[in-house]
Amino acid sequence: MIGYFEAFILGIVEGLTEFLPVSSTAHLIVSEYLLGIQSTKFLNFLTVFIQLGAISAVPILYFKRLTSSFAIYKFVSISFIPAVIFGVMLDELLEAMFQGYVFIGLSWIIGGFILLRIDYWLRNQIPSVLDIDQLSYFQAIKIGFFQCIAMIPGVSRSGATIVGGRLVGLSHQSAVEYSFLLGIPTLLGACAKKILDYREEIPQFIDGAHLPILVISFIVSFLVALITIRFMVSIVSKYGFKYFGYYRILAGLVLLIILWLK
Repeated sequence: MIGYFEAFILGIVEGLTEFLPVSSTAHLIVSEYLLGIQSTKFLNFLTVFIQLGAISAVPILYFKRLTSSFAIYKFVSISFIPAVIFGVMLDELLEAMFQGYVFIGLSWIIGGFILLRIDYWLRNQIPSVLDIDQLSYFQAIKIGFFQCIAMIPGVSRSGATIVGGRLVGLSHQSAVEYSFLLGIPTLLGACAKKILDYREEIPQFIDGAHLPILVISFIVSFLVALITIRFMVSIVSKYGFKYFGYYRILAGLVLLIILWLK
């Protein structure tokens, strides 16, 4: 059974990585491997619960924006459509095709090189969208298609949407903020689907022994995500994506070395 320590660590990992372009799902999978946690239905349910904790930080931090602009809801809804369509059609297929720790390591490295180059590729681009309210419907749908790339394990949802946002003309800050807001329906939808998959086991997952584990992981993920979101906006606005690219490459190499030594 997962203990309080493991729940605390997984909460930190999710809160740190959900909104960074480094793939939170891959980090959770690798963390579970390094902690020696065996795969169980409760672990899968805990992972969903942890994600809910992280995504809960967004509406709190962006409450003013969410209550002051109706246009955001229109754009986010449009961007969400491809995830719904392709998620139903391809999610399980892609997870079956692309899996394993080696694939995660390679995905981290490849994604890292992309993040290192994206600012160079767009060095002469003058952003056409400095604020999310300036988005067009066409730009919103294109970002939605970029988000679908994250269905491949090891590809970051936030990374895919941020890069997609930059490629269609958003500034660094607007691309990051839009990625956060788009994550609300995307992650809530994904979590709702997974919770329904475990609806028969939920009563035993929230019994006396399991409930404290769920609460600890949720709270830790939520609090760490609050800090991480502020950090992400600041660091990307000042330095772009290069440091996240370096991290992904380093993490991928370390993981592959660990697997090779084993």
